[in-house]
Amino acid sequence: MTTQARRPVVGIIGNSYELNDRYPVHAGGTMNSAAIAQVAECMPLLIPTDPGFVSVGELLELCDGFLLTGGQPNVHPSEYGEEETAAHGRFDRARDAITLPLVRACVERGQPFFGICRGFQEVNVAMGGTLHPEIRDLPGRANHRMPPDAPLEEQFALRHKVVLTHGGRFHALLGQTEILTNTLHGQGIMRAGSRIVVDGYAEDGTPEACFVEGAPGFTLSVQWHPEWNAAQDSVSQPLFRAFGGAVRDWARARR
Repeated sequence: MTTQARRPVVGIIGNSYELNDRYPVHAGGTMNSAAIAQVAECMPLLIPTDPGFVSVGELLELCDGFLLTGGQPNVHPSEYGEEETAAHGRFDRARDAITLPLVRACVERGQPFFGICRGFQEVNVAMGGTLHPEIRDLPGRANHRMPPDAPLEEQFALRHKVVLTHGGRFHALLGQTEILTNTLHGQGIMRAGSRIVVDGYAEDGTPEACFVEGAPGFTLSVQWHPEWNAAQDSVSQPLFRAFGGAVRDWARARR
């Protein structure tokens, strides 16, 4: 009997919801699992992101890398020194309690993570940055939210350009300085955190790509949703492949 080699494990940071407005669940989008399994070629493991169930220390030992997913709940503004307002929307305080210290621990250890949408914002907040509660209310900014009642294909359609820093990390990985992305977010970076390098902007000046300066591991994060059509998209595919390679490198080194 042949034993299949164990794939590196990517912990997928999910969100808390109430199914049918009454039954509490932890959930993660199927597209995230598909991108990790099929493009990054790692094993996706959905994490119940709540300190009542898991600890950061346990997750660091169990997983080889982390996918910080998007989601409707936002990082609570108290995490970056501001008061809660109606514009800040919904929250997932249990996720805040896990992901923010998890990001800082991964930066220190060199353990890879890939931040997407809310995950992009979490990375900035974890490193001391702040967020705008509603990008579309800022002078000169576009509406970065998805059309709420449109079919999924339209919600995730490529809708605006992102200009990447010439010679930067995303340019080196993707081989181009202008890309086309989808956009499904209301909040965004106001002040970049310590060591956060914004490596790409939307045409209206909204930060869209970043990494942590001086971190020994993979810390690339994006404001858009590359998990959509990840196996075919010319931008998503190299991002997930690079993340998967970093996770495999970490897994080999730790063993």
